[in-house]
Amino acid sequence: MKTNQFGKKGWTPERIGSLKGKTFVITGTTSGTGFEAARILLSKEAKVVMLNRNPKKSEDTITALKQELGNVDVSNIRMDLAEQASVKNAAEEVLKKVLQIDALMCNAAIAQVPKQTLTVDGFESQLGVNHYGNFLLQALLYPRIEESKGRIVTVGSMGYNLGIKTIQFDDMNWDENYSPNGVYSQSKLAQIMSVYELQDRLKKAGKTNLKVYACHPGASSTSLIKTNGSLITRFIWQLMKLSPMVQSAEKGSYPELMCATEPNLDQRGFYGPTGRNYWTGPVGECKLEPHAKDKPVMEKLWDVSEKAINFKWNF
Repeated sequence: MKTNQFGKKGWTPERIGSLKGKTFVITGTTSGTGFEAARILLSKEAKVVMLNRNPKKSEDTITALKQELGNVDVSNIRMDLAEQASVKNAAEEVLKKVLQIDALMCNAAIAQVPKQTLTVDGFESQLGVNHYGNFLLQALLYPRIEESKGRIVTVGSMGYNLGIKTIQFDDMNWDENYSPNGVYSQSKLAQIMSVYELQDRLKKAGKTNLKVYACHPGASSTSLIKTNGSLITRFIWQLMKLSPMVQSAEKGSYPELMCATEPNLDQRGFYGPTGRNYWTGPVGECKLEPHAKDKPVMEKLWDVSEKAINFKWNF
């Protein structure tokens, strides 16, 4: 096993200095790891722009953050990753209001949707939200992030390794063999593959300003399963949350915070808790299975994704 470059305790937010003058755009901050990431960044004097679909929950989140931290610079722009039109509107608003993006943190996701469900754009919902929604958001905000010499941070999941070890191109909506876990795994594999493919494309285009990272939160105590999973999945998860196999949402936010702020972090790594099964433990670099960097699949996925969102990245 690799020795942790950040020492025995791994990476912690104590490594972050003042972030005054820096702006972070984060998806999915009304609970869980996204909320904790926003809270920690604000406590370091950063400006945070949240992208959430529920205006009421977003207002409550802003209130809670201000109650705890005082007069912090935090705002929300409404965005639903399940609707491509909503992503476009939100990106337009971000580009109008946010002149600098030091990091776009793609934290929001859905998981273990019990039955095949399609988005308004006709995508299987987990792939539609976790992959296509984020892929479009990144493409639209890319020029601003690039001119800000910023970063794109994709929060993947160890779930990428639990399904088929490739992308099911002949049935992207899983009409034939839908399974909640299998498709979640597929959506996370697609997200992670896109990170390393984007790195290759940036390199080829000679774009060195922008950095792209993939990480995972380990097994964190969040509402992800509670809101989407089937009854039995939710029950098992509630039991697991009481066990030492699961860490706090705050600790689950460390990998994405590290990827958003740590200077000179190697982009080729895959970051998260480094303990048993990569569920908990000190944050550092984790082993990524070779199928997640299968070049022909990565290239095909990129083309399929650009067609699906009807938008070409402009390098």
